[in-house]
Amino acid sequence: MTISKENTTGRVCLIGAGPGDEGLITVQGLRMLRLADVVVYDMLANPRLLNEVRPDAEHVPVGMRGESDKLSQDQINALLIDRAKQGYFVVRLKGGDPYLFGRGAEEVAAVTRSGIGCQVVPGVTSGIAAPMAAGIPVSRRDVASTVTFVTGHEDPTKGQMQVDYRALAGLIQAGGTVCFFMAVGRWQEITDALSGYGAVAQTPVAVVERGFTPLQRCIRSDLAKATKAMKQANLKSPAIMVVGPVAAISEPGLEFYIRRPLFTQRVVITRTRHQASKLYDMLSEFGAHVLEAPTIEFKPPEDWGQIDKAITHLDQFDWLVLTSVNGVEALAKRLGFLSLDARDLAGVKIAAIGDATESELRARLGIQADLVPPHYVAESLGQQLIDGGFVKDRKFLLLRADIARPKLHQMLNEAGGQVKDLAIYETKRAQRLPEDVLAALRRKEVDWVTFTSSSTAINMAEMLGGERDLIQDLNIASIGPITSQTVRDLGWTINVEADPSNLRGLVAAIVQASHANTKC
Repeated sequence: MTISKENTTGRVCLIGAGPGDEGLITVQGLRMLRLADVVVYDMLANPRLLNEVRPDAEHVPVGMRGESDKLSQDQINALLIDRAKQGYFVVRLKGGDPYLFGRGAEEVAAVTRSGIGCQVVPGVTSGIAAPMAAGIPVSRRDVASTVTFVTGHEDPTKGQMQVDYRALAGLIQAGGTVCFFMAVGRWQEITDALSGYGAVAQTPVAVVERGFTPLQRCIRSDLAKATKAMKQANLKSPAIMVVGPVAAISEPGLEFYIRRPLFTQRVVITRTRHQASKLYDMLSEFGAHVLEAPTIEFKPPEDWGQIDKAITHLDQFDWLVLTSVNGVEALAKRLGFLSLDARDLAGVKIAAIGDATESELRARLGIQADLVPPHYVAESLGQQLIDGGFVKDRKFLLLRADIARPKLHQMLNEAGGQVKDLAIYETKRAQRLPEDVLAALRRKEVDWVTFTSSSTAINMAEMLGGERDLIQDLNIASIGPITSQTVRDLGWTINVEADPSNLRGLVAAIVQASHANTKC
């Protein structure tokens, strides 16, 4: 925390994050999350939502499964009150809906009794979303007119059980739906209770594990066989048990979530952390479980002298050549630092190596490139400039990464051009692979690894060290021919190559290959 809040009044907001997919949070919840000074979150909230939090905000994990130092409910209440009394806006981020078996009402009451203002933003409940993602509507006019949510883990301090299993059995027999939360460990007891009150052995049952995530699994059975089926499948929490006729529904379109072409595919992306989101979103949209393994870090050059001189004298050049999205981003930031803007580029033509670079140029500076080659590699860009008669006796400012190949510079020089070649950003290898990625590779729980540049492949090999063979049997997707050759030089095999050589082409190649394998 960098700003003192001692003389201000804090407040608390409970936000339901929804289950699984981070996109299920409400617009209001996301807006409040972005305003937070402190975020107190539990294990069922998607961790990617923390990317929406301000960089200077405090992150406090609580209730994490398996951690010996997890906080009790009283400690969580005290934490919320303490931070709010210091003047901070505290967000309590909870999975699902804060009030539905989430102890949210207890937290609101505790905070309010302390004199702190508190509000609640509801969330999508897993009792509806998880069955939906498995193709099960919890209600339907001709099948089920009632839906009941039941906890399978009642408060042991109440002294007596309050769940009326006789009534639940009657509702089920009448066609109603009962959704059980937190019931994995007590499922046999629940089954016995329902059966004892008249629920028939053939009553349909569905169990949805990790609903609305790419790791979702579902079994469909009946009341008599569900416990055995769960054990055979080794289903674990978090899971929703759906009991009633709707659990047997199977109709076209309802399984939209699991029919996505990359559903259950586990894909490692190796882009820099700040670049990963676009590829992550594209793969996730097709159902993939994406693991982020940044292999590159970008840094500004140590000396801006020559770059600043070139940028402030662009009128001395005929062409400005940009060979990456990162180059555009670095240029835009430096223009701002020098109190310049897009108007100062008016006298120079601009060549961009690909559509992603041109898109960044438009987004950052509102400028359309004068030339984009048909193939997104240096050779294609150089040849396009040469064939267009744009090179001989012309002056070029080439802004690139420090490790960029010299091919474009050589082609322009040989064709009679004069090239000022400057590295506008430096590329460094990341320190280490994330532990979750390394563990997944070791457990052979990865299907694809993507490489979006030669440096991502080289760095991955160096970071793996003596464990390079962990990549050997995986499917490898490359963004283009130069990257593919680097991967082959490292001793790995390319399975698919993007065409065109951009992120959309990369994802399309993976989808097509996965579809072909499924058909086989």
